[in-house]
Amino acid sequence: MVKRSVSQSHPTISQVKIIADKNNFPISWLNKQGFCEYGIYLENVKGISVKPTKSMLQGTKEHAILESNFKVDAEPATFDEMLETSKTGEILSRELPVISKQYGIRGFIDEVWMTPDEFIIIDDKPGTVAYSSSINQVYGYCLAFSEMLPEKRRIVASLRERGTENIYWASYFDEKAENDIIGLINRMHKLLNGEIEFKPTDNPNKCRGCRFNTLCDKKMNF
Repeated sequence: MVKRSVSQSHPTISQVKIIADKNNFPISWLNKQGFCEYGIYLENVKGISVKPTKSMLQGTKEHAILESNFKVDAEPATFDEMLETSKTGEILSRELPVISKQYGIRGFIDEVWMTPDEFIIIDDKPGTVAYSSSINQVYGYCLAFSEMLPEKRRIVASLRERGTENIYWASYFDEKAENDIIGLINRMHKLLNGEIEFKPTDNPNKCRGCRFNTLCDKKMNF
């Protein structure tokens, strides 16, 4: 008999699940944290609801189109089957679900290229600027993906301009990258556990572009 992990929603924080007796949050929050972690507090702890931005809606639409086009020629396969096939050839997967019970994160990788030598983790972003917050998110995907592997192959973190084939940033997911993202994830868990307080950004430009700016009690004066 296989004992399944019990998953339930956090009683007070939206989008957080309790898996294996540990808080588990979306990997995309590592991007939001880099923009302004107080926004996570407003939306998911205080429960403030605002409409998605045009950029968010456009991103959702483009993701759906890419996924629909991919499914036209895609062949269903389990994760283990994909790993085995990639030992001798190249294989592509989209919207691959990943989860780390150890570090309490989960999400869907936009695209993964699996080759005999390495795994290339791709996150699609608008524009071509490799913001640290975007890098944090793709490193989070790499960490969760690595936990699911029964073997060691190089992992490459990549950012791609949404709607194109332009990979504008890439780096090996090495020991430094792993330690850095684990440190950030640990901070996130301390925030969720109430051990430390959510900090607002000190960048007024972020405040101007934030969808919570009319409701935020910490916004900067501009």
